[in-house]
Amino acid sequence: RYLPLTLVVIVLCISSFVQTQQAQAQTRTPIPSPLPSKTAVPTPAPIETAESVDEPDMLSNRDALPRPFTQTDLQVLTGNVQRPNGVIWYNDQLYSVCNGDWTIYELDSVTGSTRSYIYGVRNGHTLLVDELDDGNFDLWVPDYDTNTLLRVNPARAPQSVATGLQGPWGIVMQDEEHFLITNLTGNNLVRVSREGEVDEVMSDLRSPTGIALSDDVVFIANNGSARRSIEWVALDDLLENGNAEPSPLVTGLQNTTGLIAGPDGMIYFAYALGTRGVIGRVDPVVCMENGGCTNDQTEVVLYTELAAP
Repeated sequence: RYLPLTLVVIVLCISSFVQTQQAQAQTRTPIPSPLPSKTAVPTPAPIETAESVDEPDMLSNRDALPRPFTQTDLQVLTGNVQRPNGVIWYNDQLYSVCNGDWTIYELDSVTGSTRSYIYGVRNGHTLLVDELDDGNFDLWVPDYDTNTLLRVNPARAPQSVATGLQGPWGIVMQDEEHFLITNLTGNNLVRVSREGEVDEVMSDLRSPTGIALSDDVVFIANNGSARRSIEWVALDDLLENGNAEPSPLVTGLQNTTGLIAGPDGMIYFAYALGTRGVIGRVDPVVCMENGGCTNDQTEVVLYTELAAP
């Protein structure tokens, strides 16, 4: 299943805590069905200040939450989008791909007021904002339905930059001239230039979805393997050594999808806890130094009553 617009908006609601910008289809992504949940969701309690609670037993002491957020802590923003999939937050606006009518919509992130932004994007799981020198911006969207990388600007129709991808899902800007894109059905990671040159830089992944880049380390979510839930590889090794072997960052998570590097240094990710959608986080430095973290070492940021992503 896809990450619903409401869950992405929920991520935005907690963005004031993490101070970050990030978060069904006619053609469904092959994501395994989650297992029944045996984990009880905690009863909401008033948020306490960090000084008034004991520090949680975590791998990192940075900005520890006194308790996870739950559905009752959240506000739902409703916009006029029929089948929302990929969403990004920029300049207090939400940009969402609707895979029902192949349109990107722009929504006011406070009121939900919705307008058509541009037509011609069939289905995108992730969007990337590229700020331009003139104050405008482009959206780069891996179109899962057409296996293309699209450059989107309201001044013109969506431009096909790269074709022949294999279920493109996640995207991150590697440098000013290149992007890294995960191919879910191709089980690989490719490097794509702004001119459309495509090079495979990692293979033998397991239905890769989300991708993040932080401190010259690439983090990849494997939706198809709990054993390889989130992996990491040094960017230099990835580009110079050819098909470098990834190392574990987090193991034991179900159906990991969205992945983002927060400005607080933590890695945030959406995954399934039984049939519930969950947002968790880890300190990547601590996990890497200890040979990887397990699911029980993940700090849960948010439990929801929404379906698993």
